[in-house]
Amino acid sequence: MRARSAGPGKAGYTVLFATVLALAVLGLLVAGRGSATDGSLAQGESSGHYAEPEEAGDRTADAMASAVRTEPGTARAAAGHGSARRTEPLPRSEPLEAAPTEPSPAIGPLFYADDSGQAGQSGQSGQDEPPGHGCTAGVVHSERGDLLVTAAHCVHTDGFHTDIAFAPGYHDGVAPYGIWVPTSIDVAPEWIADRDEDHDVAFLRVRQVGSDTPVEQVTGAERIAFHPPTDKPARVLGYPGDGERPLGCQNTTRAEGRTQLRFDCRGMPGGTSGSPLLTDVDAATGLGTVVGVLGGKDEGGDDETSYSSYFGDAVEELYGRVVR
Repeated sequence: MRARSAGPGKAGYTVLFATVLALAVLGLLVAGRGSATDGSLAQGESSGHYAEPEEAGDRTADAMASAVRTEPGTARAAAGHGSARRTEPLPRSEPLEAAPTEPSPAIGPLFYADDSGQAGQSGQSGQDEPPGHGCTAGVVHSERGDLLVTAAHCVHTDGFHTDIAFAPGYHDGVAPYGIWVPTSIDVAPEWIADRDEDHDVAFLRVRQVGSDTPVEQVTGAERIAFHPPTDKPARVLGYPGDGERPLGCQNTTRAEGRTQLRFDCRGMPGGTSGSPLLTDVDAATGLGTVVGVLGGKDEGGDDETSYSSYFGDAVEELYGRVVR
C-alpha cells in the first residue's frame, strides 16, 4: 500500500526542524503508498457515492490558497479528440527505477487540507507550508470535463475524506493550473464493504472555486480504456509524498491473475497511490490512455512492483455510473 493515514505522503524538508517533522509524520503512516487523513470523514451512501457540500470544498480551497502559489495555466485541448496523434514508443526505463520527471498538466497530487505542514516548502517568504499530499490523481475525459481517477484507498478510509484538493501539474509549491476540490466522489460498494482490492478505483468530479470552467478545458485529459490488453508498454507518473516534483517510469504491464495488473519498477514510494498507468502517450502533449491506477493488490505494492485493479467490467460500470 502506498498511502498514508493521518497524512498521505511524507514531509520534504532539508533543515533539522523539517526532518523531525517528517519523522513525526512517518509515525502516522499506515503500510503502503498513500491513503488519506484520519480526520474529516463522511459516510456517504452505501452505493459508494458521496456528494461533497459546497462549504466543505470552499474550506479546503481556502486552506490551500495561503500555502500554494497558483498561476494561470495555458488551456490544453482534451487528448486526441478530433486530431491526429504521434504516440511515443515508451521503451523500458534503464535502469528499471523511477526517476524525477517533468510534471504533466493532467496529473497532480491529492492534498489533504487537515494534514497541514507536511509537504515541501513553497519557496515564498512568509507563506504557510502546504497541507500534506499523499496520493496522485489524473484528469480523464468525460462529457462534462470535470472527472479525475485515482485509487479508492486515497479517498475512502472508514469514510469519505472531505478535505481533498487536487493540484494538476504541481511542482515546487506552485499549482500552475489552479486548485480543484471535489463535488462528488464515487467508489464501488465492494470497496465500502470490505476494501476489496479488485475495486481499488475511485472517480472524483471536481470544481475550481470561483470558476465555471471544467478542469479538462484547462489541463487536457487522458482517455480511459476498459478491458485493456495486459502486455503493453506503459508509463507511470506519480508524486512521492515527500516530493515537490513527480517520478516517472516506463515498462510493460503484465497480468497478475485475472483481476490485477502489475507494473515492475523500483522506487515508487508513498504518495504514488492513484498514479495513472498510461499507454498510447501523445508525443506532443504527454497525454495518453489510462489503463490502471496504482493500488489494487496490497493497495499499491512494494518497492519493486506496483499493482492496479484491472479496468474490466466493474470499473467500466463505476465510470458509467459517474458519467450518467
